[in-house]
Amino acid sequence: MKRALVLSGLIAAAPIVALSAVPVAAQQAAAKCADTPAAKTKKSLFGSVLGGLASSALGRIGAPSSVVGIALPVGSLLSDAIINLLDCKEQQQAAQATDQAIRGGVGSESSWKSESRSNVSGRSKVTGEEKLADGGQCMTVTDIVIVDGEETSVPKRMCRARGAKGFARV
Repeated sequence: MKRALVLSGLIAAAPIVALSAVPVAAQQAAAKCADTPAAKTKKSLFGSVLGGLASSALGRIGAPSSVVGIALPVGSLLSDAIINLLDCKEQQQAAQATDQAIRGGVGSESSWKSESRSNVSGRSKVTGEEKLADGGQCMTVTDIVIVDGEETSVPKRMCRARGAKGFARV
């Protein structure tokens, strides 16, 4: 009986322990912002998978990533075309803009300006919404990034399953 109580206590405390380690992970992620484009490409798939898992786990416990204090899962919020144009900090700004725009619903737009390069800015705008038969929801979001006056516009579909807290790119 004691063994069952100890095990259930450990299982119940596991999410708290995992969340308390998050700031260290965020600091390590920020330190890796200086990655080269080649390194970004290699890590893109792996980061997308881990980002999606982290987003799902945080969504299940009801804690949006911006509240927990970790970096947003860029790979699950931004397309590769946008990721390749931006440095690590700009990717985080673009991901936050997407997250904010989605929270506002159709017609909502969120803009950002690079803190590291004066010639880079962008915005995300929600242009459509669809309710799914299974109770899920999808939104069409257009990301626009301007680098040296050249505008790149990439639409994407963001969905969340019924009961999930966060959206992910599909």
